[in-house]
Amino acid sequence: MRDVVVVGGGHAGIEAAAAAARLGASTTLVTFSREAIGRLSCNPAIGGIGKGHLACEIDALGGLMGRVADATGIQFRLLNTKRGRAVQGPRAQVDRELYPVRAQEELAAHPVEVVEDEVEALWWGETSDGRKRCLGVVLADHGELRAATTVLCTGTFLGGVLHVGNDQREGGRRGERAASALSRGLTEVGLRLQRFKTGTPPRLLDTSVDWDACEVQEGDAEPTFFSAVTRTVSQPQVPCHSLYTNERAHEIIREHLHASPLLAGRITGRGPRYCPSFEEKVLRFADRDRHQLILEPESLSSERVYVNGASTSLPGEAQEEFIRAIRGLEEAVILQHGYAVEYDHVVSGQVASSLEARSVERLFLAGQVLGTTGYEEAAGLGLLAGANAALKAQGREELVLSRREAYLGVMVDDLVIRGIDEPYRMFTSRAEHRLELGVDGVDLRLSERAAELGLVSAKAGRAAGERADRIAVARRWLEGTRVGGGRTLADECLRPDVPQADIEARLPAEAWAELGPEKLARDAVVMAADELRREPYVRRQLALQDRLARSRERVIPADFDFAGIPGLSSEIQERLSQARPTTLGQAGRLRGVTPAALEVLDAWLGRRTGS
Repeated sequence: MRDVVVVGGGHAGIEAAAAAARLGASTTLVTFSREAIGRLSCNPAIGGIGKGHLACEIDALGGLMGRVADATGIQFRLLNTKRGRAVQGPRAQVDRELYPVRAQEELAAHPVEVVEDEVEALWWGETSDGRKRCLGVVLADHGELRAATTVLCTGTFLGGVLHVGNDQREGGRRGERAASALSRGLTEVGLRLQRFKTGTPPRLLDTSVDWDACEVQEGDAEPTFFSAVTRTVSQPQVPCHSLYTNERAHEIIREHLHASPLLAGRITGRGPRYCPSFEEKVLRFADRDRHQLILEPESLSSERVYVNGASTSLPGEAQEEFIRAIRGLEEAVILQHGYAVEYDHVVSGQVASSLEARSVERLFLAGQVLGTTGYEEAAGLGLLAGANAALKAQGREELVLSRREAYLGVMVDDLVIRGIDEPYRMFTSRAEHRLELGVDGVDLRLSERAAELGLVSAKAGRAAGERADRIAVARRWLEGTRVGGGRTLADECLRPDVPQADIEARLPAEAWAELGPEKLARDAVVMAADELRREPYVRRQLALQDRLARSRERVIPADFDFAGIPGLSSEIQERLSQARPTTLGQAGRLRGVTPAALEVLDAWLGRRTGS
């Protein structure tokens, strides 16, 4: 009997298996195909705002995603650069062909047994007090596979159905079968399932695109990496391109709405409102005469171009007509049509903070089976579920991160406590402590704890501790170095007209000597200065949270116009307008209403009432 069996070879599965193995647990990974391990189901990119934070946290906990993305990145960009450092998110366009190869190499460095088979059911029994306990899984070809703990990372394969126009077929993604039998097995042990939906856009032949009609989108000259161990790019760097739809393209969509499986009711699962299909965009934003699309290269060795922003499940002929109505794509050749995927997920509230099922002991869940969408969310949950499965098998205390420690903690808390009614995607606005959760400090928050558990090496833990010590020394010098008029360099850090270079130039030579090697010393000074700049805002944020806690009973007038509040997304305006909460506390309990949205709403209520 092994300690941990992991079901699924996607991002959640490989992170779960690798984390369990790093903790010394004997681990088996079950997947349909060894070759499909780490395959990118949809967009050829990792990271972004919120998502990039998750990828960096995964790296700080010893995960694979950051290293794999860095090694296969063909364009790197830091997003949200017009805002503070804490909410800036790294994103990498990755080589879709190289990514799974590198992911499999990283996984192979761990003592994980890989079994190619389909899981037909859970193998379960009962505890002495009558509770269900997972004993492992039942495989189609290999029979019963016994394990102390089991982790399900089924992605979009659980009861998966692919939709293109009127065509429906079972599958988790194009060309791969679904895990339909396992859905029945989960309901047999008492887990409640719902349907969600996601989608993917067409892929084009690159030589059929009029690139001169597109706007070039270059990457950053100085890349921001996900992993602390990455020093330089490994692949040639290439640009993306942007273009815009037009009213004629929108009219074609409207002409074919009757053939949309989503709008015709053939798809019952709910999709993500923040990433709708293009036909939904045309309907929802009828006042817009154009939408931006990003043409992303899928691989240095491929002719395929991913059309980001054009997810659709319309019939193939409608997709071709719509695409060719766009300037720059008049001669476009579609290599793969877009399609929708409908799949089963476990209804919110059925797992604990460790990601163990409440009703089935020793069964852990991660990724889309919990209702998330996206590689980064799946990978983060997989790492936590795999680690906790191993810790459970070893009789050790579980790993649970708080909302103030990590975006991973925010995500788990949202899934477990707040619940979801649409596919969950990470945004920085979901974190009330986002000013303290920047990507440049993930090692300071997580690496020492990860080292104590065994997820990363003791050396990595010591490096994080030494970095924290250098930052403390740098701060001491900033606070103790006088620059005239009773002011210190710490005071200068708070002045927006004083650039960082001036701060560094005025630090005495003794400070630099104490801080050590140049690169490490400069990092410490930058981090210390940034910490000083953030502190007033952090104090203000904490005070705001205290005020929100005290304002739970603040009354929302019956005629309050949520749609008229700048700063609230259209999705949150819609939720509030439909639910009509009568107090701020009720608004905060609505699914999808973020801490940032509550701050905006509280401010507007204050203006209206003068309080």
